[in-house]
Amino acid sequence: MVYRRLIFRFSSLLAVTGLAATAVSGHAQAIDPASPAATTIGLTYADLADLSDAAQVVIRARIRKQVTVEPDRAAGVTPGFARIFVEAETLSLLAGRVPVGESLSYLVDVPLDTRGKVPKLKKLEVLLFARVVPAKPGAVQLVGPQAQQAYSPELESRLRPILAAMVAPDAPPVITGVRDALSVAGNLAGESETQIFLQTRSGAPVSLTVLRRPGRSPVWGVSWGEIIDQAARPPAPNTLEWYRLACALPQRLPSGANLSRVAEERSRAERDYAYVLASLGPCVRSSS
Repeated sequence: MVYRRLIFRFSSLLAVTGLAATAVSGHAQAIDPASPAATTIGLTYADLADLSDAAQVVIRARIRKQVTVEPDRAAGVTPGFARIFVEAETLSLLAGRVPVGESLSYLVDVPLDTRGKVPKLKKLEVLLFARVVPAKPGAVQLVGPQAQQAYSPELESRLRPILAAMVAPDAPPVITGVRDALSVAGNLAGESETQIFLQTRSGAPVSLTVLRRPGRSPVWGVSWGEIIDQAARPPAPNTLEWYRLACALPQRLPSGANLSRVAEERSRAERDYAYVLASLGPCVRSSS
């Protein structure tokens, strides 16, 4: 009973500080340790990049204890799920610039099993995408619906290149929109160049260039800097450069960003922008 009271105090504290809802926003993936699905993660590249972007720390941990939060203290839990308070031990820190202790605690919503029971997660190894809770040593806040994942070597091998790319000195900036677009016809029939300048969170310059030449397929590339490189090429799929573009660019060229005044040039700018999106392909996520 003492242990339960401590947990409820912890849950109430999170609620008071406004963290309870976001600590368990959405739901954790089903992670029955006896199921093959526990190590066959259905996360896409975009899912992993989303989680990594949002997380202050990425931790490999082993669950030691769990206690189910009583329904009247677990507001907003979807039917078929339960909110649990977890205590875990830190096994390793995959990413993060803040200290993490040997013991962790957090809230998470988990799906009930086929019998309608809360799954037993003790000894399960997990990867946690989280933020450290200020002034609460050892407490972390999961960043979203898929922020607790059953650990597997395959998942870690997919995740590590993303984490490394995000902290690299030349990491591509976060794209927030399209600033300007201008299409200019060349000297030959069918020749043109379209330049599209993007907005970024940091203000770092990023631009797209689409070149059309008579009798050739269009060629486009992205320049991550002040200099517009005519030899720039598209990013490889499932790289951080690809993710920054494919998962952030609006589905249509904003009319206000199209600086062309001639109808033909405006139409070409829109067509070239659509060509870039088609070349990038869809940003596939396993959930909304």
